[in-house]
Amino acid sequence: MKKILTLILTAVTSGFLIFALTYHKKTIPAEKPGRVVATTAYQKQFGPAPLVEKGNAYAFVIYFPSAKLAGRLIPFPFFSFDEASLKKVAIQRLLGGMETGSYRDEIQSFPVGTRLISIDEPGGTLTLTFSKELLTGGNADGRGGMLRSIMLTIKQFDGVKTVRIVTEGRTQALDVRGADDSAIVELAPPQLLSVTAMQGKGTNEVEEVNAFFDRPVDIRKLQMSIPDGVMFEGDVYHSAFDMAAVLKPREPGLFKAGLPVKVRWKVVDKLGRLGEGDAIWPLEVKRHDQ
Repeated sequence: MKKILTLILTAVTSGFLIFALTYHKKTIPAEKPGRVVATTAYQKQFGPAPLVEKGNAYAFVIYFPSAKLAGRLIPFPFFSFDEASLKKVAIQRLLGGMETGSYRDEIQSFPVGTRLISIDEPGGTLTLTFSKELLTGGNADGRGGMLRSIMLTIKQFDGVKTVRIVTEGRTQALDVRGADDSAIVELAPPQLLSVTAMQGKGTNEVEEVNAFFDRPVDIRKLQMSIPDGVMFEGDVYHSAFDMAAVLKPREPGLFKAGLPVKVRWKVVDKLGRLGEGDAIWPLEVKRHDQ
């Protein structure tokens, strides 16, 4: 992460503290920049992939099944540094769902116990074998959305031509219909995903507070206020892949789970879609090793 400013809080007449942040584009060293390889699907949904300082990273899309629009899919960006396991990581991340912040209740969960058993690619045909739980629970529209989400998530990778989805103990592929762009929900402007404090490994002390967004963005404005009136300082960074603003607080004890945080923000994504908001968020607290 690149440090982009020092945060100094000042009290205002309302009794709140305001984080007034001015963000600057992070600089990637020109002599040895990192490389991000993005799938065509990623570029279509989210535009050019953000840069990294070093190494090779890979950008792709997880197509989550929608909980509110039966059979439709919600695209979400994902990044990995491990090229060899991209397909496995993508499917496992898909099965894990999304129960975070503004996406809570938007994503349809896969049946409890659903596991990816194997990925086989003999003769140009990719076969995904899942546990039998894949087909349990829900209605036909819900199951159809889950199968489409698997199909579109895996088909975006280079070299994947034919895909078969089977469950353990069976050889006949499941019938997957409508797995094309017509199933994808058109993305709204970028939105704040959550405000999350991260504790260090093996400790309850908060190391950083993240304002997470639902895609890579350039931050034009971010103001956060807390109701206790205590002044503190910290440094603010852009996260890797431009998915968050990261505060390194100098008084970490102020950040407790459930703390109401008022956030005003304005961001623009890599395709020029402008998003902004003004709302109170309950602070989530997680640990880096979770």
